[in-house]
Amino acid sequence: MGIKGFLQTLVVIIHTLASFSAMAQTIDKEEPLTVAVRVNAPFVMETENGYEGLAIQLWKEIAEQLDQPYQFEPMGLNAVIDGVEQGHYDVGIGALTVTADREQRLDFSQPFHNGGLAIAVPSQNTSTWWAVAKRFASVEFLTILLILAVVLLIAGALVWLFERRLNTEEFPSKPVQGLGSGFWWAAVTMTTVGYGDKSPRSLGGRIVSLVWMFTCVIIISSFTASIASSLTVSQFQSKVSASSDLPHARVATLANSATAKWLHQQNIGFESFTDLETALNRLESGRLDAVIYDESILRYSVRSQALNDIRLLPERVLPQDYGFVLPQGSKLREPLNQELLRVVQSAEWRQLKESYLGQ
Repeated sequence: MGIKGFLQTLVVIIHTLASFSAMAQTIDKEEPLTVAVRVNAPFVMETENGYEGLAIQLWKEIAEQLDQPYQFEPMGLNAVIDGVEQGHYDVGIGALTVTADREQRLDFSQPFHNGGLAIAVPSQNTSTWWAVAKRFASVEFLTILLILAVVLLIAGALVWLFERRLNTEEFPSKPVQGLGSGFWWAAVTMTTVGYGDKSPRSLGGRIVSLVWMFTCVIIISSFTASIASSLTVSQFQSKVSASSDLPHARVATLANSATAKWLHQQNIGFESFTDLETALNRLESGRLDAVIYDESILRYSVRSQALNDIRLLPERVLPQDYGFVLPQGSKLREPLNQELLRVVQSAEWRQLKESYLGQ
């Protein structure tokens, strides 16, 4: 066979391979994709009409633009990761966190949501009357009262020292009676009641009275602010106020999650749950000190279940990105990324996120 014949044969082979490739692509497009979904509100939710949620809405729009049929297969987190890695499924969607370990096994799409780990704690919104009663019986409040009594006694004693000779009717010369009268005068002056039954007449007594009246303005203001602040704090204090408190608290998260792995890395003991609702209910009932998990999912769960006695700390513990997972080398990755970026940069996507996440 000459060079010319060899080249003709090569051209025929190339054309044949191209035809097979085109046929394969056509077949792939006609074959519905198998999409593994992990049910985890608000990203994937199973309803009577099928699947809904933030990740589901995003996938549906991408698949529509790619003109690609698909079918959903619900399963757990590990099944999604393992099934996509082994090629049993074409893509996996849900609240799937992009991690270095998973990237070694799978390909991720571009992130469609940026979040992080959040800490849910009891808000302890006790009634105002009960909070007041507890505060009045506290050591701090009794200490303040003791200090105030000492200040009143000192002010009363100073007035009595000046008045005990010139004004014995109102401030008796005997120490016990005189100090009692001075204490009473200081108390009614401070509270601005001013019964008028006792009033200094000496120059020294009036100077002390003038100084005491201005001092009382400061004392009353500080006392009122301290009580109001302590009552407010007592309604919202919890054992966990930051991530640094987690090692000494009763902590929970979902088993086999990225959060569980992070807690292991931080040497923080925790209780594992298979569903978030159970963990949050135990937190609300006081059997846990904190639940740590994905911020978006926690926020949605607290809102949707109307858990008014639970709040999220403002601290975001660990930034996280969410994406779709695909088998390594998947030809779907590039067109999927192009459509995904187009969608997440739109105003409609921002409105959709706000409707699900309130942010």
